[in-house]
Amino acid sequence: MIVLIKIKISCTQGGHCAILKDMENKLYKYELHCHTGCVSRCGRVEPEEIVKLYIENGYDGIVVTDHYSPMTFTPNWRPQKQVDFYLSGYRRMKRAAEKLNPDFTVLLGMELRHYGTANDYLIYGVNEDFIYAAGNLMKPWEKKVYDMCHKNGFLVFQAHPFRAGIRRCDERYIDGIEIYNGKTQKALNEKAEAWAKRSGKLVCSGSDFHTKAHTARGGIITKVPIKSNSDLLNVLKSQDFEIIKTY
Repeated sequence: MIVLIKIKISCTQGGHCAILKDMENKLYKYELHCHTGCVSRCGRVEPEEIVKLYIENGYDGIVVTDHYSPMTFTPNWRPQKQVDFYLSGYRRMKRAAEKLNPDFTVLLGMELRHYGTANDYLIYGVNEDFIYAAGNLMKPWEKKVYDMCHKNGFLVFQAHPFRAGIRRCDERYIDGIEIYNGKTQKALNEKAEAWAKRSGKLVCSGSDFHTKAHTARGGIITKVPIKSNSDLLNVLKSQDFEIIKTY
């Protein structure tokens, strides 16, 4: 958490003075794109270590967006086992945060990839019940998943849309665009930002954390704390935050 403190001095008639700290201008930092080493095969850091790294770097919370993609799961897994495995990184990180710092927020998100494409979609607001009930989310194409998400109040952002091999999604089927990605070249992030401005879409930023070298590269700075997915969705819809960029 970033805190801007105003100092006020209050003195009594007897000459005793007290320093009053105005804590109304708190700012909060959140990571919106993070992969755990126990779920995302490209991840290299375990959930417990990720929590420590982000607390040390002054963040107030993380949205866990492990890959939900054909590369994540072993073929022929039962649906229940597939979801249990997918949620394991989030659950471990949440338990670790509760032990290290109960004020540190850990929320469930998702980076979804359908069969037959290299496109990735960040889904915010998603919950465990939805994932268990939805079936295999890699099968439906963009429109169907978008409709499912909107029915449940979630938001869908296209992640790093100008990376090689990725095509820009039909704008009708996304709410927003990841305009800063900590693992993406500056020129490509700038293209994403320009696209968002042209289209009027919501924007977000994330480190795309996979290794320790990716720590605290992106995210958002907010004026209000985010303690739930409802809080997160409200902040993203309001766009009342600063984008973290580290070039």
